[in-house]
Amino acid sequence: MPRVIAFHKPYGVLSQFTEHDGHPGLTGFGLPAGVYAAGRLDRDSEGLLLLTDDGALQRRLTDPRFGHPRTYWAQVEGEPAAEALRRLARGVALRDGMTRPCRARLLGAEPDLPPRDPPIRFRRSVPTAWLELVLTEGRNRQVRRMTAAVGLPTLRLVRWAVGGLTLKGLAPGAWRQVPAAAALSR
Repeated sequence: MPRVIAFHKPYGVLSQFTEHDGHPGLTGFGLPAGVYAAGRLDRDSEGLLLLTDDGALQRRLTDPRFGHPRTYWAQVEGEPAAEALRRLARGVALRDGMTRPCRARLLGAEPDLPPRDPPIRFRRSVPTAWLELVLTEGRNRQVRRMTAAVGLPTLRLVRWAVGGLTLKGLAPGAWRQVPAAAALSR
């Protein structure tokens, strides 16, 4: 039976077990031995990271051919116009090619998330908004590059869900074992 762990990766932590350049890895969180990250989150991103001891499941969760959805909440600088959301949804031209179409919407209110440590920069004269993006591919820093391409730099990025699993009830640095089927559900 494959083990699948849902972990709330805090800001500033690497998606690997070893530390690098003074940045902590996953070692200090009491995760079970023998599990490895199914995908990555950048050091300056936070949120749901799945870990598993099953290589086939890991490939299924991360290979873009399977179109496995990942939901991100991005706090962006500026007020998104409808055209920016349409561009995000259609796909954005990046240096490494066009992104796949995705679901993109403006969240009606700031999501109920724990505060980030350190907090994002705050500028009274520049409004911010929260977007929800559901992607089926995972390029390096993709959400940040997509929002920047439509004139909305990302200030905070949280992966809220992978498939049918969410961060709900999981504090930063905490983890729980979940059924493999839940990781694959949509």
